[in-house]
Amino acid sequence: MSDSTYLDWPFLDDAHRDLARQLGAAVAREATAWSHPSAHEVDAACVALVRRFGALGWLRHTVPAAFGGIHASLDVRSLCIARETLAYHDGLADFAFAMQGLGSGPISLYGARELQERYLPRVARGEAIAAFALSEPNAGSDVVSMATTATREDNGAWRLDGEKTWISNGGIADFYTVFARYPAGGDGAFVAVVVDADTPGLAVAERLPIIAPHPLARITFDGCRVPAGALIGEAGKGLRVALGTLDVFRSTVGAAALGFARRALDEAVRHVRARHAFGKVLADFQLTQARLADMALAIDTSALLVYRAAWTKDTRGARVTREAAMAKLHATESAQQVIDGAVQLLGGLGVSAGHPVEVLYREIRALRIYEGTSEIQKLVIAGQLLEAARHDEESGHG
Repeated sequence: MSDSTYLDWPFLDDAHRDLARQLGAAVAREATAWSHPSAHEVDAACVALVRRFGALGWLRHTVPAAFGGIHASLDVRSLCIARETLAYHDGLADFAFAMQGLGSGPISLYGARELQERYLPRVARGEAIAAFALSEPNAGSDVVSMATTATREDNGAWRLDGEKTWISNGGIADFYTVFARYPAGGDGAFVAVVVDADTPGLAVAERLPIIAPHPLARITFDGCRVPAGALIGEAGKGLRVALGTLDVFRSTVGAAALGFARRALDEAVRHVRARHAFGKVLADFQLTQARLADMALAIDTSALLVYRAAWTKDTRGARVTREAAMAKLHATESAQQVIDGAVQLLGGLGVSAGHPVEVLYREIRALRIYEGTSEIQKLVIAGQLLEAARHDEESGHG
Protein backbone atom coordinates (compact mmCIF):
# COMPACT_ATOMS: atom_id res chain seq x y z
CA MET A 1 0.00 0.00 0.00
CA SER A 2 2.84 2.40 0.81
CA ASP A 3 3.71 4.96 -1.88
CA SER A 4 6.72 3.89 -3.93
CA THR A 5 6.82 6.67 -6.52
CA TYR A 6 9.97 8.02 -4.85
CA LEU A 7 11.83 5.13 -6.45
CA ASP A 8 11.53 6.94 -9.79
CA TRP A 9 13.35 10.01 -8.48
CA PRO A 10 16.76 10.72 -10.10
CA PHE A 11 18.52 10.29 -6.75
CA LEU A 12 18.27 6.52 -7.21
CA ASP A 13 19.76 4.18 -9.79
CA ASP A 14 18.17 1.03 -11.21
CA ALA A 15 20.18 -1.04 -8.75
CA HIS A 16 18.59 0.86 -5.87
CA ARG A 17 15.12 0.43 -7.35
CA ASP A 18 15.69 -3.30 -7.66
CA LEU A 19 16.96 -3.44 -4.09
CA ALA A 20 13.89 -1.61 -2.78
CA ARG A 21 11.48 -3.95 -4.54
CA GLN A 22 13.31 -7.17 -3.75
CA LEU A 23 14.05 -6.28 -0.16
CA GLY A 24 10.52 -4.98 0.34
CA ALA A 25 9.03 -8.30 -0.76
CA ALA A 26 11.53 -10.32 1.28
CA VAL A 27 11.05 -8.27 4.45
CA ALA A 28 7.26 -8.54 4.14
CA ARG A 29 7.62 -12.33 4.12
CA GLU A 30 10.15 -12.42 6.94
CA ALA A 31 8.24 -9.98 9.14
CA THR A 32 5.42 -12.46 9.67
CA ALA A 33 7.77 -14.34 12.02
CA TRP A 34 8.85 -11.26 13.97
CA SER A 35 7.25 -10.32 17.26
CA HIS A 36 7.37 -7.39 19.65
CA PRO A 37 9.51 -8.80 22.47
CA SER A 38 9.22 -7.73 26.07
CA ALA A 39 12.18 -6.11 27.79
CA HIS A 40 13.53 -9.42 29.07
CA GLU A 41 13.23 -11.04 25.62
CA VAL A 42 14.78 -8.26 23.56
CA ASP A 43 18.39 -9.51 23.71
CA ALA A 44 17.58 -12.89 22.23
CA ALA A 45 15.29 -11.33 19.63
CA CYS A 46 17.97 -8.88 18.51
CA VAL A 47 20.65 -11.56 18.28
CA ALA A 48 18.30 -13.76 16.27
CA LEU A 49 17.58 -10.92 13.85
CA VAL A 50 21.28 -10.25 13.28
CA ARG A 51 21.93 -13.93 12.63
CA ARG A 52 18.99 -14.12 10.24
CA PHE A 53 19.94 -10.96 8.35
CA GLY A 54 23.45 -12.32 7.97
CA ALA A 55 22.17 -15.60 6.57
CA LEU A 56 19.93 -13.74 4.11
CA GLY A 57 22.85 -11.60 2.93
CA TRP A 58 21.25 -8.30 3.95
CA LEU A 59 24.14 -7.32 6.20
CA ARG A 60 26.46 -7.30 3.20
CA HIS A 61 25.25 -3.74 2.69
CA THR A 62 26.91 -2.70 5.96
CA VAL A 63 30.52 -3.43 4.93
CA PRO A 64 32.69 -2.81 1.82
CA ALA A 65 32.93 -5.44 -0.92
CA ALA A 66 36.52 -6.37 -0.08
CA PHE A 67 35.28 -7.81 3.21
CA GLY A 68 32.10 -9.55 2.13
CA GLY A 69 30.00 -6.55 1.18
CA ILE A 70 28.20 -5.62 -2.02
CA HIS A 71 29.56 -2.17 -2.90
CA ALA A 72 33.20 -1.10 -3.10
CA SER A 73 32.49 1.38 -0.32
CA LEU A 74 29.49 1.94 1.92
CA ASP A 75 26.57 2.95 -0.29
CA VAL A 76 24.41 5.32 1.72
CA ARG A 77 21.40 5.04 -0.58
CA SER A 78 21.33 1.27 -0.12
CA LEU A 79 21.61 1.69 3.64
CA CYS A 80 18.73 4.18 3.58
CA ILE A 81 16.54 1.90 1.49
CA ALA A 82 17.24 -1.01 3.82
CA ARG A 83 16.51 1.00 6.95
CA GLU A 84 13.34 2.54 5.54
CA THR A 85 12.10 -0.89 4.49
CA LEU A 86 12.89 -2.58 7.79
CA ALA A 87 11.53 0.28 9.90
CA TYR A 88 8.23 0.14 8.04
CA HIS A 89 7.76 -3.38 9.38
CA ASP A 90 9.59 -3.46 12.71
CA GLY A 91 11.65 -1.04 14.79
CA LEU A 92 13.85 -3.69 16.37
CA ALA A 93 14.67 -5.13 12.94
CA ASP A 94 15.79 -1.70 11.79
CA PHE A 95 17.85 -1.33 14.98
CA ALA A 96 19.55 -4.71 14.50
CA PHE A 97 20.52 -3.88 10.92
CA ALA A 98 21.56 -0.30 11.60
CA MET A 99 23.87 -1.10 14.49
CA GLN A 100 25.84 -3.57 12.39
CA GLY A 101 26.64 -0.67 10.09
CA LEU A 102 27.22 2.04 12.69
CA GLY A 103 29.17 -0.16 15.11
CA SER A 104 31.54 -1.36 12.41
CA GLY A 105 31.45 1.85 10.36
CA PRO A 106 34.62 3.35 11.87
CA ILE A 107 36.49 0.18 10.91
CA SER A 108 35.08 0.26 7.37
CA LEU A 109 35.94 3.93 6.92
CA TYR A 110 39.17 4.37 8.88
CA GLY A 111 40.44 1.00 10.08
CA ALA A 112 43.70 -0.67 9.09
CA ARG A 113 43.46 -3.65 6.77
CA GLU A 114 44.14 -6.09 9.60
CA LEU A 115 41.23 -4.73 11.64
CA GLN A 116 38.95 -4.79 8.62
CA GLU A 117 39.81 -8.40 7.84
CA ARG A 118 39.31 -9.44 11.45
CA TYR A 119 35.90 -7.89 12.05
CA LEU A 120 34.05 -6.92 8.88
CA PRO A 121 33.47 -10.35 7.29
CA ARG A 122 31.94 -11.56 10.57
CA VAL A 123 29.74 -8.46 10.72
CA ALA A 124 28.48 -9.15 7.18
CA ARG A 125 27.69 -12.77 8.06
CA GLY A 126 25.89 -11.80 11.25
CA GLU A 127 28.43 -13.70 13.32
CA ALA A 128 29.73 -10.69 15.27
CA ILE A 129 27.45 -8.04 16.75
CA ALA A 130 28.84 -4.51 16.68
CA ALA A 131 28.42 -1.51 19.00
CA PHE A 132 29.34 2.18 18.81
CA ALA A 133 30.42 3.55 22.21
CA LEU A 134 30.56 7.34 22.17
CA SER A 135 28.08 8.81 24.68
CA GLU A 136 28.83 9.22 28.37
CA PRO A 137 26.77 10.26 31.41
CA ASN A 138 28.04 13.84 31.07
CA ALA A 139 28.95 13.86 27.39
CA GLY A 140 26.09 13.17 25.04
CA SER A 141 25.65 15.92 22.46
CA ASP A 142 28.77 17.60 23.86
CA VAL A 143 31.09 14.78 22.78
CA VAL A 144 34.30 16.75 23.38
CA SER A 145 33.50 16.64 27.10
CA MET A 146 33.95 12.87 27.27
CA ALA A 147 35.92 11.81 30.32
CA THR A 148 36.88 8.25 29.39
CA THR A 149 40.65 8.21 28.87
CA ALA A 150 43.02 6.20 26.73
CA THR A 151 46.61 5.88 27.93
CA ARG A 152 49.34 4.48 25.70
CA GLU A 153 51.61 2.09 27.58
CA ASP A 154 55.26 1.37 26.94
CA ASN A 155 54.50 -1.72 24.85
CA GLY A 156 52.11 0.27 22.62
CA ALA A 157 48.95 -1.14 24.17
CA TRP A 158 46.05 1.13 25.10
CA ARG A 159 44.55 1.32 28.59
CA LEU A 160 40.97 2.55 28.88
CA ASP A 161 39.39 3.96 32.03
CA GLY A 162 35.91 5.47 32.33
CA GLU A 163 32.36 4.68 31.29
CA LYS A 164 29.96 4.95 28.38
CA THR A 165 26.17 5.00 28.50
CA TRP A 166 23.13 4.63 26.24
CA ILE A 167 25.21 2.18 24.23
CA SER A 168 23.09 0.33 21.67
CA ASN A 169 23.77 -3.42 21.68
CA GLY A 170 25.38 -2.97 25.09
CA GLY A 171 25.43 -6.38 26.72
CA ILE A 172 25.03 -8.41 23.51
CA ALA A 173 27.80 -6.95 21.35
CA ASP A 174 30.83 -9.03 20.45
CA PHE A 175 32.94 -5.88 20.08
CA TYR A 176 32.68 -2.17 20.81
CA THR A 177 34.12 0.74 18.85
CA VAL A 178 35.13 2.99 21.76
CA PHE A 179 36.06 6.67 21.70
CA ALA A 180 38.20 8.14 24.47
CA ARG A 181 40.14 11.22 25.40
CA TYR A 182 43.90 10.97 24.75
CA PRO A 183 45.56 13.27 27.29
CA ALA A 184 49.07 12.59 25.99
CA GLY A 185 48.04 13.95 22.60
CA GLY A 186 47.21 17.38 23.97
CA ASP A 187 43.99 19.28 24.40
CA GLY A 188 41.26 18.06 22.06
CA ALA A 189 43.00 14.78 21.24
CA PHE A 190 40.96 11.57 21.14
CA VAL A 191 41.36 8.00 19.98
CA ALA A 192 39.06 5.32 18.59
CA VAL A 193 39.81 1.70 19.45
CA VAL A 194 38.11 -1.67 19.02
CA VAL A 195 37.45 -3.54 22.25
CA ASP A 196 36.28 -7.16 22.24
CA ALA A 197 33.44 -7.78 24.67
CA ASP A 198 35.39 -10.37 26.65
CA THR A 199 38.38 -8.08 27.27
CA PRO A 200 39.28 -7.93 30.98
CA GLY A 201 38.40 -4.57 32.48
CA LEU A 202 35.29 -4.07 30.35
CA ALA A 203 32.03 -4.63 32.20
CA VAL A 204 28.34 -4.14 31.53
CA ALA A 205 27.45 -2.11 34.59
CA GLU A 206 23.76 -1.54 33.95
CA ARG A 207 21.07 -2.41 31.45
CA LEU A 208 18.90 0.55 30.44
CA PRO A 209 15.18 -0.05 29.81
CA ILE A 210 13.53 2.38 27.40
CA ILE A 211 10.00 2.95 26.07
CA ALA A 212 10.63 0.85 22.95
CA PRO A 213 12.59 -2.20 24.17
CA HIS A 214 16.04 -2.33 22.58
CA PRO A 215 19.30 -3.64 24.06
CA LEU A 216 21.01 -0.63 25.68
CA ALA A 217 23.55 -0.51 28.49
CA ARG A 218 26.03 1.47 30.51
CA ILE A 219 29.50 -0.04 30.22
CA THR A 220 32.61 0.65 32.26
CA PHE A 221 36.34 0.40 31.64
CA ASP A 222 38.70 -0.20 34.54
CA GLY A 223 42.26 -0.73 33.39
CA CYS A 224 40.91 -2.28 30.20
CA ARG A 225 43.84 -3.01 27.88
CA VAL A 226 43.73 -3.56 24.14
CA PRO A 227 46.70 -4.08 21.80
CA ALA A 228 48.28 -1.35 19.71
CA GLY A 229 46.62 -2.77 16.61
CA ALA A 230 43.16 -2.02 18.03
CA LEU A 231 43.59 1.66 17.16
CA ILE A 232 41.28 2.96 14.42
CA GLY A 233 42.82 5.74 12.36
CA GLU A 234 45.46 7.94 13.95
CA ALA A 235 46.15 8.57 17.62
CA GLY A 236 44.73 11.96 18.54
CA LYS A 237 42.24 12.04 15.66
CA GLY A 238 39.50 9.85 17.12
CA LEU A 239 36.93 12.62 16.98
CA ARG A 240 37.42 12.79 13.21
CA VAL A 241 36.61 9.07 13.09
CA ALA A 242 33.45 9.54 15.15
CA LEU A 243 32.13 12.54 13.22
CA GLY A 244 33.08 11.08 9.85
CA THR A 245 31.17 7.92 10.67
CA LEU A 246 28.11 9.87 11.79
CA ASP A 247 28.34 11.86 8.57
CA VAL A 248 27.69 8.62 6.68
CA PHE A 249 25.03 7.10 8.92
CA ARG A 250 23.05 10.17 10.03
CA SER A 251 21.03 10.20 6.80
CA THR A 252 20.00 6.61 7.47
CA VAL A 253 18.38 7.67 10.75
CA GLY A 254 16.14 9.90 8.65
CA ALA A 255 15.40 6.92 6.43
CA ALA A 256 14.28 4.86 9.41
CA ALA A 257 12.01 7.71 10.49
CA LEU A 258 10.65 7.74 6.96
CA GLY A 259 9.78 4.05 7.23
CA PHE A 260 7.98 4.63 10.51
CA ALA A 261 6.04 7.56 9.02
CA ARG A 262 5.00 5.65 5.90
CA ARG A 263 3.63 2.82 8.04
CA ALA A 264 1.71 5.28 10.22
CA LEU A 265 0.15 6.93 7.18
CA ASP A 266 -0.84 3.58 5.71
CA GLU A 267 -2.44 2.52 8.99
CA ALA A 268 -4.30 5.83 9.17
CA VAL A 269 -5.59 5.63 5.58
CA ARG A 270 -6.74 2.06 6.11
CA HIS A 271 -8.61 3.06 9.25
CA VAL A 272 -10.34 6.20 7.97
CA ARG A 273 -11.56 4.42 4.85
CA ALA A 274 -13.26 1.75 6.95
CA ARG A 275 -14.43 3.65 10.03
CA HIS A 276 -17.91 5.21 10.00
CA ALA A 277 -18.99 8.19 12.11
CA PHE A 278 -21.98 10.51 11.86
CA GLY A 279 -23.37 8.61 8.90
CA LYS A 280 -20.28 8.55 6.69
CA VAL A 281 -16.72 7.22 6.60
CA LEU A 282 -14.04 9.25 8.33
CA ALA A 283 -12.19 9.68 5.03
CA ASP A 284 -15.04 11.87 3.74
CA PHE A 285 -14.53 14.53 6.41
CA GLN A 286 -12.49 17.53 5.27
CA LEU A 287 -10.61 17.67 8.57
CA THR A 288 -9.52 14.06 8.04
CA GLN A 289 -8.40 14.82 4.51
CA ALA A 290 -6.46 17.88 5.65
CA ARG A 291 -4.59 15.82 8.23
CA LEU A 292 -3.80 13.12 5.70
CA ALA A 293 -2.51 15.76 3.28
CA ASP A 294 -0.20 17.18 5.94
CA MET A 295 1.11 13.69 6.68
CA ALA A 296 1.76 12.91 3.02
CA LEU A 297 3.50 16.26 2.51
CA ALA A 298 5.76 15.67 5.52
CA ILE A 299 6.73 12.24 4.22
CA ASP A 300 7.60 13.43 0.70
CA THR A 301 9.67 16.38 1.91
CA SER A 302 11.52 14.06 4.29
CA ALA A 303 12.21 11.58 1.50
CA LEU A 304 13.59 14.34 -0.72
CA LEU A 305 16.01 15.45 1.99
CA VAL A 306 17.05 11.92 2.96
CA TYR A 307 17.79 10.72 -0.55
CA ARG A 308 19.40 14.01 -1.55
CA ALA A 309 21.85 13.62 1.33
CA ALA A 310 22.49 9.97 0.50
CA TRP A 311 22.94 10.70 -3.23
CA THR A 312 25.31 13.56 -2.48
CA LYS A 313 27.49 11.36 -0.27
CA ASP A 314 27.51 8.47 -2.75
CA THR A 315 28.20 10.52 -5.87
CA ARG A 316 30.30 13.40 -4.56
CA GLY A 317 32.24 11.60 -1.85
CA ALA A 318 32.78 14.74 0.20
CA ARG A 319 31.41 15.47 3.65
CA VAL A 320 27.64 15.97 3.72
CA THR A 321 27.41 17.41 7.22
CA ARG A 322 24.78 20.01 6.29
CA GLU A 323 22.71 17.73 4.07
CA ALA A 324 22.73 14.84 6.54
CA ALA A 325 21.80 17.12 9.44
CA MET A 326 18.86 18.51 7.46
CA ALA A 327 17.71 15.03 6.51
CA LYS A 328 17.82 13.69 10.05
CA LEU A 329 16.26 16.78 11.59
CA HIS A 330 13.35 17.08 9.19
CA ALA A 331 12.62 13.38 8.81
CA THR A 332 12.61 12.58 12.52
CA GLU A 333 10.63 15.65 13.57
CA SER A 334 8.14 15.14 10.73
CA ALA A 335 7.75 11.44 11.49
CA GLN A 336 6.87 12.30 15.08
CA GLN A 337 4.10 14.58 13.77
CA VAL A 338 2.88 12.03 11.23
CA ILE A 339 2.67 9.26 13.82
CA ASP A 340 0.94 11.56 16.30
CA GLY A 341 -1.56 12.39 13.56
CA ALA A 342 -2.18 8.70 12.98
CA VAL A 343 -2.78 8.17 16.69
CA GLN A 344 -5.32 10.99 16.64
CA LEU A 345 -7.16 9.58 13.64
CA LEU A 346 -7.32 6.10 15.15
CA GLY A 347 -8.53 7.40 18.51
CA GLY A 348 -8.58 4.70 21.17
CA LEU A 349 -7.02 2.15 18.84
CA GLY A 350 -4.03 4.44 18.42
CA VAL A 351 -3.13 4.17 22.10
CA SER A 352 -3.98 0.48 22.50
CA ALA A 353 -0.91 -1.45 23.58
CA GLY A 354 0.55 -3.46 20.73
CA HIS A 355 -1.31 -1.72 17.92
CA PRO A 356 1.15 -0.84 15.11
CA VAL A 357 0.54 2.89 15.56
CA GLU A 358 1.06 2.70 19.33
CA VAL A 359 4.31 0.81 18.76
CA LEU A 360 5.42 3.44 16.25
CA TYR A 361 4.62 6.20 18.74
CA ARG A 362 7.16 4.68 21.14
CA GLU A 363 9.72 3.78 18.49
CA ILE A 364 10.01 7.21 16.87
CA ARG A 365 10.84 9.22 19.97
CA ALA A 366 14.44 8.10 20.36
CA LEU A 367 15.32 8.99 16.77
CA ARG A 368 15.04 12.69 17.61
CA ILE A 369 17.78 12.16 20.22
CA TYR A 370 20.39 9.64 19.11
CA GLU A 371 23.20 10.40 16.64
CA GLY A 372 22.72 14.07 17.46
CA THR A 373 19.58 15.64 18.93
CA SER A 374 17.32 17.84 16.84
CA GLU A 375 18.76 20.86 18.62
CA ILE A 376 22.30 19.82 17.69
CA GLN A 377 21.26 19.35 14.07
CA LYS A 378 20.02 22.94 14.01
CA LEU A 379 23.36 24.14 15.33
CA VAL A 380 25.17 22.07 12.72
CA ILE A 381 23.05 23.50 9.91
CA ALA A 382 23.46 27.07 11.12
CA GLY A 383 27.20 26.58 11.58
CA GLN A 384 27.56 25.31 8.03
CA LEU A 385 25.51 28.23 6.71
CA LEU A 386 27.58 30.83 8.55
CA GLU A 387 30.85 29.18 7.56
CA ALA A 388 29.81 29.27 3.91
CA ALA A 389 28.94 32.95 4.24
CA ARG A 390 32.35 33.72 5.77
CA HIS A 391 34.10 31.80 3.04
CA ASP A 392 32.21 33.69 0.33
CA GLU A 393 33.05 37.02 1.96
CA GLU A 394 36.75 36.18 2.30
CA SER A 395 36.94 34.98 -1.30
CA GLY A 396 35.18 38.08 -2.61
CA HIS A 397 31.99 36.31 -3.63
CA GLY A 398 29.80 37.63 -0.84
